[in-house]
Amino acid sequence: MASFRDIIGQDQIREHMHNAIASGKISHAYIINGEQFSGKEFIAKIFAMALQCEERGKGNGVEIPCQECHSCKQALSNNQPDIIKVTHEKPNSISVDDIRAQLSGDVGIKPYSSPYKIYIMNEAEKMTTQAQNALLKTLEEPPEYVVIMLLTTNLNALLPTILSRCVILNMKPVADHLVRKYLMSELQLTDYKAEVCVAFARGNIGKARQLAFSEGFENMKDEALSILKYIQDMELQEMVAAANQIKEYKLDRNDLIDIMRVWYRDVLLFKATNDMNHLVFREEGSALRQVANRSSYEGIEAILEALEKAKKRLDANVNPDLVMELLFLTMKENG
Repeated sequence: MASFRDIIGQDQIREHMHNAIASGKISHAYIINGEQFSGKEFIAKIFAMALQCEERGKGNGVEIPCQECHSCKQALSNNQPDIIKVTHEKPNSISVDDIRAQLSGDVGIKPYSSPYKIYIMNEAEKMTTQAQNALLKTLEEPPEYVVIMLLTTNLNALLPTILSRCVILNMKPVADHLVRKYLMSELQLTDYKAEVCVAFARGNIGKARQLAFSEGFENMKDEALSILKYIQDMELQEMVAAANQIKEYKLDRNDLIDIMRVWYRDVLLFKATNDMNHLVFREEGSALRQVANRSSYEGIEAILEALEKAKKRLDANVNPDLVMELLFLTMKENG
């Protein structure tokens, strides 16, 4: 289903949309800004459904979107003619031709059957400068029935003149306990698997859901734990080869580093508290205990710092094999 109640953790955005609908003060343009998989499309779809819902404004106490009227049913099946998804053929850019053909050249045609004509553009940060300028002309003088929703992962990629004409709604990290509750109640994950997904999602509920169903992530986690448990018995080249294996799982080295970071935080927490209950990898209790017993606090801190440095180097496109070699040397020396 798709109602405002299904939006988890984004109270500020939900409240803003509720108030806009209740007051009838709908902006011509919105930007929903947040990480990939964070739920921007889901929120945009619910808002669009609510704006077009045939029960809106009747004052009969029906929750909006009602999900039962003709418009809502069309929207749920992605067939609402006045909710338009702006697409692009090139994977890395939205061209001026895309904007002209699907948006600026289309806005003059009145809605087919609804009060609004709503355009939803995902990956808006991929618009070229020419495309943004074409969109700007529409934003400057939009027809009264037009609502444009730009979904982006990077506000800085949009022109200041576009930002100034839009209501900006920023997604926030969802609290861990809400992500955990969703994974366990809606997806029926075990508490251990839910805990692992929560740790890596970092407040991104869509990513948590993706990880829950990712066989590649599960395989990579097992490979990483194998390195971490037996690191003192492995040669450097063995570890680098194992790290390179993750390419097969369609994940990157940053995901591997995240797993290692959580592992060593568990080691540090156990060393300080001697308590397994609050650890992410508590099912690996005996191995965590071994690493905690042989490592010093300073050594664990040095490894955590090395993991952060490795991530920054990978983001800066330093040779990945060299980055992993330096990281593994630090881990062997200190853990």
